[in-house]
Amino acid sequence: MSDPLPARIERISWPRFDRLARQLAQRVLASGWRPEVIVAIARGGLAPARVLADELDLAAVASFRVAHYWQAQKTRAACVVDPLCAEIAGRRVLLVDDVADSGETFAAALDHLAARQPAEIRSAVILYKTVSPYRPDYFAAEVRSWRWILFPWAINEDVGGFLKALSPPPRSCDEAAQRLAARGLRLPRRQLAALCRRHLGFT
Repeated sequence: MSDPLPARIERISWPRFDRLARQLAQRVLASGWRPEVIVAIARGGLAPARVLADELDLAAVASFRVAHYWQAQKTRAACVVDPLCAEIAGRRVLLVDDVADSGETFAAALDHLAARQPAEIRSAVILYKTVSPYRPDYFAAEVRSWRWILFPWAINEDVGGFLKALSPPPRSCDEAAQRLAARGLRLPRRQLAALCRRHLGFT
C-alpha cells in the first residue's frame, strides 16, 4: 500500500519565511496602495500579517478563522468558524494568508469580509501556487510545480499528520525519516524523534 502523503513536501525555514514576508511587504509598498487594517486568516496568516503590519507601520491587525485542513488533511469544505470581530466597514482591508492553493479558503474569507462592507479588499500571501484558481493581489513568490508547503509554525501539526498517515506505519523513527525524506522532507534527528514519540508513541 502506498503512503497517502503529498508526493513532494517543501519545508520553509524561519529565516526564509522572514525574507519572503518582508519581500511581500515591499511589493505592497511599491504598489502605492495602503491598507487601513490588516486581516489575517487564522491560523496560517497570523505570522505573515504580523510582519506585514511591522513593515507597513500599521497597528490595526485583526483575524478570523477558516476551517479547511487539520494535520495536512482536508477535513471539510472551507468555512468560517470564528468570525471577524473588528469593524471594517468603509475601510481598506489587506487580507493575508500563508499560501494560495485550492482557492477555497479565500473564497470563504472574501465572502465573509464582503458582507461587512469594507471600502476595498486586497489580498496577500507568502506563496502563490499557480494551480490556484484564485490569484492574490500580492505574493512574495510563485510555486509553479505543486508541492505541500510546510511552514515553520505548522511543524507539529503537519508532520504529525504525515506520520500518522504513513501506511504501513513505520517501525522506527529512522524508517519514518527515510520515508519522509523520499518526499523531500528532512528534519533534524532530535526534532523528528520528538514528533515520533508524540504522534506514534515511540520511546
